Amino acid sequence: MSEIRKIEAIIRPMKLEDVKNALADAGFVSMTVTDIRGRGKQKGLVQQWRGREYCVDLLPKAKIEVVVPEKDVDSVVELIRNTAASGNIGDGKIFVIPIEHTIRIRTGEKDGEAL
Repeated sequence: MSEIRKIEAIIRPMKLEDVKNALADAGFVSMTVTDIRGRGKQKGLVQQWRGREYCVDLLPKAKIEVVVPEKDVDSVVELIRNTAASGNIGDGKIFVIPIEHTIRIRTGEKDGEAL
């Protein structure tokens, strides 16, 4: 049985299409995308509306989840990092998480065969 990993990437929403297309071009077409809000060192933005300042401390982000065999983790992480990077605070984070079991609901295939 090969090891399986889930890669979660929290990125800027404006980079989502670029990352999605780069993953698809590299052969990683299966993914889950969620619109989320969050904050980190960026700590939000101070904006003005009708002459008043207000702080938006939870900024819109996109979360991409991709499940891949362990042998593909480094290439997927680098692809996401290179495509999502703007060089500014708030570009996001990538997490690599071990997956214990994978089961395809339709067929019952397990682990590596289920990918």
